Amino acid sequence: MQTDLRGRDLIGDLDFTKEEVETVIDVAFDLKRKRAMGEPHPYLRDKVLAMLFFFSSTRTRGSFEAGMAQLGGHAAFIESRTTQISHGDTEKEMGDIFGRYFDGIAIRHVDWGIGNRYLNLVAEASRVPVLNMQCDFYHPFQILADLMTVIEKKGRDLRGKRMVVSWAYAASYLKPISVPQSLILQMPRFGLDLVLAHPPEFSLMPEIMDQAREEARKHKTSFEVVDDMEAAFKDADILYAKSWGPLITTTDPDEGKRIQDQYQDWITDERKMALAKDDSIYMHPLPADRNIEVTDGVIDGPHSVVFDEAENRLHVQKAVMALTMR
Repeated sequence: MQTDLRGRDLIGDLDFTKEEVETVIDVAFDLKRKRAMGEPHPYLRDKVLAMLFFFSSTRTRGSFEAGMAQLGGHAAFIESRTTQISHGDTEKEMGDIFGRYFDGIAIRHVDWGIGNRYLNLVAEASRVPVLNMQCDFYHPFQILADLMTVIEKKGRDLRGKRMVVSWAYAASYLKPISVPQSLILQMPRFGLDLVLAHPPEFSLMPEIMDQAREEARKHKTSFEVVDDMEAAFKDADILYAKSWGPLITTTDPDEGKRIQDQYQDWITDERKMALAKDDSIYMHPLPADRNIEVTDGVIDGPHSVVFDEAENRLHVQKAVMALTMR
């Protein structure tokens, strides 16, 4: 167990080693047990977390606020439009000043080409940990919760298990690519054979793909890319199907929507689920476009673990905060 994570940032999924991620998961399971048993665990008494949002949130805000309260501290919700950021507060000023007010800074900024750079510039100026609540490149806390859920459902020995990360159609908006990118970086480190499925226009960042292939090579797992959702689903153990925008192909929202609308048959339905193994699980970070991205029968069905997955956001975030903000 790697115990000295005090003061560390978590911005990209590979910022923590595999052993450090295992520590986070172990602590998360302990905190989940403590909450179930009603055991107080105020490890961050009198600590305060700044939560700076440039993008809307349901689970992220709720789980970080609840988590800090359960750890004995306080989370301050700060919506960027209510600050002076638009009037000149720079990343350096936010990092330096908030680093003096708070014991940790958590940021959600998913604007393409801006978010990840913003977090790193704040981190350079901050004396306290900077935590990525989602940027344009990564969503590390979601993937830690996903990993915890996979371990709960499939056990610690995941070698030989087939996990599908698939694009799915959504009508609401062009969603960030951070979830699939974080999944393909983190999951091969834990023995999962990965299949990435998407239409040709929905590729991920080339440098992230190269890193994912290197993680698969290093950990002796397979990493395959296909453009057929049904072929990907066949004999899968874990199905993680969600929408993301064609941001590598185009950043024009109208053109992106035109491309996206060509693939409305990329829906996770009961027929496709039947292609997977009988004990397969369906995962989604939520919110989902119901009966567009996934049918009610799947997301509310016996294979779905989406609510356990959402709960585990609370536990992994508490684990990282407890380890880094002491």
